[in-house]
Amino acid sequence: MPQIQALTIDLKNNEWHGQKGFIKREVDMPVLDEKTHAKDASFVIVKVKFAGVCGSDRGMWKREAFTDLLHKSLEKEQKTMRILGHEFVGEIVEVGSLVGDLYGIQKGDTVSGDSHITCGKCYQCRIGEQEVCQDQAIMGISIDGVFAQYVKIPAKNLWVVDLNRVRPEICAMYDPFGNAVQALTRVDIRGARVAVFGCGQIGLFSILLARQFGAAKIIAVDVNTDNVDTALKLGAHAGIVISPSQKEHGYDHDPEVIAQINELTYGKGVDVSMEMAGFNSSINNCIEATRYGGQVILFGIKDGDVVIPKFSKMVVKGLTLHNIIGRQIFKTWQIAQRVLSDKSNGVQDKMWEEIMHGGNGPVIQFSQFSAELMEEKMRMYPKLVFDMEG
Repeated sequence: MPQIQALTIDLKNNEWHGQKGFIKREVDMPVLDEKTHAKDASFVIVKVKFAGVCGSDRGMWKREAFTDLLHKSLEKEQKTMRILGHEFVGEIVEVGSLVGDLYGIQKGDTVSGDSHITCGKCYQCRIGEQEVCQDQAIMGISIDGVFAQYVKIPAKNLWVVDLNRVRPEICAMYDPFGNAVQALTRVDIRGARVAVFGCGQIGLFSILLARQFGAAKIIAVDVNTDNVDTALKLGAHAGIVISPSQKEHGYDHDPEVIAQINELTYGKGVDVSMEMAGFNSSINNCIEATRYGGQVILFGIKDGDVVIPKFSKMVVKGLTLHNIIGRQIFKTWQIAQRVLSDKSNGVQDKMWEEIMHGGNGPVIQFSQFSAELMEEKMRMYPKLVFDMEG
């Protein structure tokens, strides 16, 4: 069988606990075999052109996220190796026999696609809440992903893209950009004061969108000065850098940060706090920073338990917590496409110039991958994209 290059974790040779990183190795080329697997009639093979490195990929690199999901899925498949990655754009090179009739997709189309493979049968899927499908798989985590030269994907998950409207490297970010779209459309932020805790890639996307969707004041909070500086370039009105401090517990909120936010909001607190980092202390910062009756968006994910001191205070303040997972398929995608395709709003240009530095640095040639290069790039940039053909 033909071999292709892929980035993987193999629990047999690259154990999880006490390790980090991905291993580049040769794996079997994916194939469509309808005689053996009837479902292949609705699948396609995509030649991956660009693949984005998500915050969850960084978490898996460091073995800080999705431990149980990855292990249990491999055990279920009786495998030890997982191909990573779930953000992509590529060209369809082979289609199953039913794909054209069912989805209007054909060989040669350029596509991105949603990373959550939903069952289509559970209660949530049947009532249009596919983002919380109770039997979903996630590419690159619970099934094989897109950090490979070719990938096999169900055609129902694909979104045909127009490279004349959105450049290919940005098309590879539709999936994480959609996370920000869903987070920013869950509550009404028109005229709101918003604090974004964690200015990594999706936090930065959220700042762009908050400005686009009419927030009155956006406060960017991060431990990284460069990330805060980028947030200000993207439209944040104020930036706060969290400095190391002596706290009794690691989960405690940062009083100095809350004091600065109160000063910026005339003692009220923000209307909406967005937790995009996943750290326990960041969650508690969000709760403390939000005004009475305000909204808290929880998106960041880290393994382990969370402690919320004085939980009753959150109830007394009347806060509403929203947990964001994935995207609304495909409502979120349509909103994202319209925002990115509108050249007059500057969103796509700012993503490319400010977050991606015009491709100079954050775009990595897949052929040049090494653990040392990845470590260096992850330290330098909030968002990375692999050029899979480079």
